[in-house]
Amino acid sequence: MREQERGAGHGQSVGALVLAAGRSQRMQGIDKTFAPILGEPLILHTLSAFLDCPDIERVVLVLPESSVEKARALIEGRDGADKVSVCAGGDRRQDSAAKGLAALGPCDWVAVHDGARPCLAPDTLRTALAEARLHGSAVVAVPVTDTVKRADPEGFISATVPRDGLWAMQTPQVFPFAVLRRAYREVSQDVTDDASMVERLGIKVRLVPGSPTNLKVTTPGDLKLAEMILKARDAVTASEATPE
Repeated sequence: MREQERGAGHGQSVGALVLAAGRSQRMQGIDKTFAPILGEPLILHTLSAFLDCPDIERVVLVLPESSVEKARALIEGRDGADKVSVCAGGDRRQDSAAKGLAALGPCDWVAVHDGARPCLAPDTLRTALAEARLHGSAVVAVPVTDTVKRADPEGFISATVPRDGLWAMQTPQVFPFAVLRRAYREVSQDVTDDASMVERLGIKVRLVPGSPTNLKVTTPGDLKLAEMILKARDAVTASEATPE
């Protein structure tokens, strides 16, 4: 784990769910959760952002049943391991999140993060937590800058979608524990993120600017990109720590 940052809490308990119970369908047989990046499994880089954050009191890592014991053995004995518990997920993303929330137990705030995003910057996590406290929620996202097209069933362009006001969603997504618990109980539709569930409750969700470097590893090539991002970040950190 990277060196722990120092900082003061804000008097409210914060837990984190790291969701990694997917099937890695586009990874050409690679289990991305344990794929090496800079000599460490991807999931350890993901966990580091939360273990190094002084506001995060505990973390639940949600994995397929077949990976639970492997992850526990991997985490055991590492710095911050006492803050982490591992549980098995469900069939859908929201099923895995609900199981993770039950394992996490009551707290004031919950940060939900994709396990396949190993390049979360500490500043982004801190900002998301601060914005959630101010606005009641916070989800990390980036404004859409590319031209967006809608395609017809045959693969031809059917429309150009105005990109004004469009954001591409990332994680972490931070909500009060009670709001997430209600969302997991009341929303049955398939969703791809927690914000979609909370929106269905009629609750406004605050957007927080993220970064293109907070990529989600979905293909083998993304592993190399993640390694480049983390290597560059470590180089900057080392240079800042070197006395002049």
